[in-house]
Amino acid sequence: MIGFRTSRSRPFRTVSLAAAALLVAGVATAQPSSAQESPDPVAAPAAAPGIGLPVDAIASSPNVRQIANLPPRAPFDTSSSLGTDMAFQGHYAFVGNYNGFVIYDIARPSAPSIVSQVLCPGSQNDVSVHGNLLFLSTDSSRSDDSCASTSQSATVKASWEGIKIFDITDKTAPRYVKSVETDCGSHTHTLVPGRDSGTVYLYVSSYSPSADFPDCQPPHDSISIVRVPMGAPTQAAVVATPNLFPDGGYKGSSTSATTGCHDITAYPERNLAAGACMGDGILMDIANREAPRVIDRVRDTKNFAFWHSATFNNTGTKVVFTDELGGGGAATCLKTIDRDKGADAVYDITGSGDNRSLVFRSYYKIPRLNADTENCVAHNGSLLPVPGRDIMVQAWYQGGVSVWDFTDSAHPTEIGWWERGPLSATQLQVGGSWSAYYYNGHIYSSDIRKGLDVLEINDPRTDNQTRFQELNVQTQPGYESR
Repeated sequence: MIGFRTSRSRPFRTVSLAAAALLVAGVATAQPSSAQESPDPVAAPAAAPGIGLPVDAIASSPNVRQIANLPPRAPFDTSSSLGTDMAFQGHYAFVGNYNGFVIYDIARPSAPSIVSQVLCPGSQNDVSVHGNLLFLSTDSSRSDDSCASTSQSATVKASWEGIKIFDITDKTAPRYVKSVETDCGSHTHTLVPGRDSGTVYLYVSSYSPSADFPDCQPPHDSISIVRVPMGAPTQAAVVATPNLFPDGGYKGSSTSATTGCHDITAYPERNLAAGACMGDGILMDIANREAPRVIDRVRDTKNFAFWHSATFNNTGTKVVFTDELGGGGAATCLKTIDRDKGADAVYDITGSGDNRSLVFRSYYKIPRLNADTENCVAHNGSLLPVPGRDIMVQAWYQGGVSVWDFTDSAHPTEIGWWERGPLSATQLQVGGSWSAYYYNGHIYSSDIRKGLDVLEINDPRTDNQTRFQELNVQTQPGYESR
C-alpha cells in the first residue's frame, strides 16, 4: 500500500481514459482461463550485492511452492496498470490496480480465473469488501469522481480524491453507487465494523507532503472517518476527522515527518487499532468507532525511515510495524544497507487499558540479498491463522514472499520463502509482490507487474489454520487460541 513516493508528485500515473457514458467506464466479464503453471524452482543464488536470480526465474524454500500464476489481461496489461492490495470473500479475491480493480474466482486455487475487471483509474485503488459492497481508495487528483475521470494537477483545488463505493452483488458486473470526497484523498482505508451489523466505518489514511496542494495543507494530522449504512450506501458520509497528533507529531529530520497516517490496522474484537504514521507508530482505543483515542506512541529515529503498516498478533499482545525505506521503489535488500533498515519491528503490548504501552523487542528482515536492479523492502502481509503461534506471511516486492515466526518476539525466524527473479538484469524496474496474504489454505500474492500468484506452504508449524468467509487484512479477525 505505498505509492512509490514521499510526496504527492507521483512518478506513476494512470493514463487518461476516453470519456464513457457509463459511470463504470468498463466492466469486462472475462471467460474462465487456465492459470499458468510456474517453472520449476532453481537454486537460490549466493547472497552478494548486485547478484540475484536470472530474470523471471523462480526460487523457493522446499516447503513453499507456486501452484498458479494468472498474468494481467487487457486493459490491465499496460505500464500504468500496477497491481495493488487485496481482499477476500467466499471463493473470490478482489485485487486493486492503479487503473481499477479485478475480481478473481479462486474456488480452485491452482486454476484461478478472472470474473470481471472494472476500469476506474486513480491510485492506489486499495480495496476492501463487506457484504455486497466494495470500497476503493483514490489518492491521485482526478478531474471528477467518475470512472471516466482524467488525471488532474494536485495544485488545482477543484480536483477530486476520496472513497468510491461499488455494489458487488453481481460479481460479473460491479455497479458504482457512491463517492465520498475526503481531505487529502484516500491513500489507504481500513474497514471497521460498527456496533450493529448495519453499519461499517472506513478509517481513511492520507498525508500531506507540502503546502503546494490546496486540498491537502499541512499539518494534516487527522484521519477521515466515513460512516456507511450497509442498507443505504448512497448515504455514506464523513462523520468525523479526529486529530491523532495534536502536538504535530514527529517533526522529521533524516526520517519522515508525521503529516498524517499511511496505514491503520484495526482489531475490532479487541477495540484496538495500530497506526503506521510516517514518523510515528501508534496504538489506539477504538471502542468509540467515531472517536478513536491514541493511548501510546513510539518512534525509531535511528532505523525507521517511513512507518508504513501494522499487524497485530491474534492475542492482541504484539504489533509488527513495517518500515518502507525508499518508498517502495528502491533496492534496499543489499549488503550496503543495514539489516535493521527497511525491516519489520516487533513490539510487545504491555499493561492494560489506557496504560498499555508498545515495547520494542526485535527487527526482522529477509535473510536473502537482492540485486541492485530489484526494489525490495518490507511491505504488506497477514497472519497465518495458526492457533498458539504468531506466524506471518509478507510481501517484499522483488524480494518475494517470506513466511516468518515471531512467537518469540525477541528472536523472529523465517520458516519459508518464495521469490521471482528481477524484471531486468541491467536496470532498476519497479515490480514484485505488493501484498502477500494467507486465505483459507493458500498464500495469494498481488504482483505489481505479473498478476496473481498462488502459493502453498507445507510445514507442520502452519497446520490447523482457521478459515474465514471474508478477509480484509487491515481489519483483523480473531480466531481460537490453543
